[in-house]
Amino acid sequence: MIDKIRHINPVNPEPSLIKEAANVIRQGNVIVFPTSFIYGLGADAFNADAVDKVFKIKQRPYNKPVSVLIKNKKALHSLVQDIPSYASIIMDRFWPGKITIVFKAKNNLPENLTAGIGTIGVRIPEHKVACALINELDSFITGTSANFSGNSGCSEIPDIDSLVADELDLILDAGPLKGGPGSTVIDVTGNVPKILRHGAVPADDIFAVLN
Repeated sequence: MIDKIRHINPVNPEPSLIKEAANVIRQGNVIVFPTSFIYGLGADAFNADAVDKVFKIKQRPYNKPVSVLIKNKKALHSLVQDIPSYASIIMDRFWPGKITIVFKAKNNLPENLTAGIGTIGVRIPEHKVACALINELDSFITGTSANFSGNSGCSEIPDIDSLVADELDLILDAGPLKGGPGSTVIDVTGNVPKILRHGAVPADDIFAVLN
């Protein structure tokens, strides 16, 4: 595991390390990278084989889709069918970070990414390393947590299960992260928003903005 680890500055990520990680992802491999709360598994979201690796590493059921990280709201148009007006209000108030928004997915996405259910969870990250990585790739990466499915996420690299780490190609260690429940997940595929997972942003705060 040690030879896979690159210690990266969480505030001013070294460009050489970002390029190295981006190249690993372009080759269809999987890395670990920091988000605001916990470490995530990053793979090319448009590469079905790479997404499959993420499922296998996590031992994640194939009926559970994985979320995607994007660099800005414009990028949504490559992923989702439509953006409800109330979803725009949520994004303007709470992005980057803290909320994952579930939209109706476009039909051209890898089926395993959406688990065949026609929706996609999307978030703009706020961690500097995650942002730099997405900007370098100018594409989309998976944003699921670096742990076995059903287990708690890891806020420090040493806490990542060795069986998970063994399957990774590169690990970006930005030091201890905030930890906690992770992002709030909200579904905007209907006429009104629906909380799918409670997290960093309380539901009351979301609905207060909409009201």
